[in-house]
Amino acid sequence: MALELMALEAPALDGWLRWLQATPFATLIAENDNLFPFIESVHVVAIALVIGTIAIVDLRLLGLASRDRAAGRLIGEVLPYTWAAFGVAAIAGGLMFASNATTYAYNFYFQGKLLLMGLAGLNMAIFHLFTGRDVARWGTAERTPLGAKAAGAVSLALWIGVVAFGRTVGFTLH
Repeated sequence: MALELMALEAPALDGWLRWLQATPFATLIAENDNLFPFIESVHVVAIALVIGTIAIVDLRLLGLASRDRAAGRLIGEVLPYTWAAFGVAAIAGGLMFASNATTYAYNFYFQGKLLLMGLAGLNMAIFHLFTGRDVARWGTAERTPLGAKAAGAVSLALWIGVVAFGRTVGFTLH
């Protein structure tokens, strides 16, 4: 039964990908010489802001930067910019994906990028559910808890992986 469901899912996914790629906005992006590079540029700038703001927090969690600032305050100040930039990156990325959905969906590096983003989100959720609950008690202490340091290190590694896989996607499309 499970194998039958899996066999049904691939054609359904393929049909949805073909439909998405054939939509007017996806076709416009794919066929316009200037639109895709513009959207890609917006995506790259947004990703740079996402990574930059996340790095500010992660380096603070690691105790390598902004040690004179309370971690909770820093997170509260930076996170809105992270989410705004992530929203722009997701929209731009979605538009680029739509323009060639049938190819992107099966690209190893694109799949890896999405997996790493999911893991980064999971890492963030675990941090906020457990270690981050006590962030107010840390104050400006230079030494953050081991769990916070681990979350920061894992986050940096995952987001560097997201960027590396994302850059590789464009060079591996066939």
